[in-house]
Amino acid sequence: MIIKNKKGWIKIVEAFVAILLVAGVLLIVISQGYIGKKDISSQVYDVEISILREIQLDDALREEVLNVTCPIEVTKDNVPQTWNRIHDRAPSYLDCEAKICWMDEICELDEYPEKDVYAQPVAITTILETPKEKQLRQLKLFCWVR
Repeated sequence: MIIKNKKGWIKIVEAFVAILLVAGVLLIVISQGYIGKKDISSQVYDVEISILREIQLDDALREEVLNVTCPIEVTKDNVPQTWNRIHDRAPSYLDCEAKICWMDEICELDEYPEKDVYAQPVAITTILETPKEKQLRQLKLFCWVR
């Protein structure tokens, strides 16, 4: 038996190869996490802004931030009230750290985790009657998903 219609078989093979290529690309995209990856950046930024606003508006916390030597990472030992406020208000799915720096400095952590880190700064100021070095600080909050 001789196959007379070779063009039909070639079209079937071409369609099969095309399906394999499309399936391969889809598998690569899915395995890289591009599909189904949830963007939570706006939620994290909202949480950070909320925490920072509370600290900025609380006189005791603002005074505590202004009384430390810059730059310094916020810990339980050196800025306890501010540290407690940050860790009490941070949701359970986030780990957060903060740093206090001068306003004109780049404020960054000494070590960053191997995750997406979301950062928000806020200005901490006092009345103008105090010495210039106590007037301006930035409190920067760094958060990442656990």
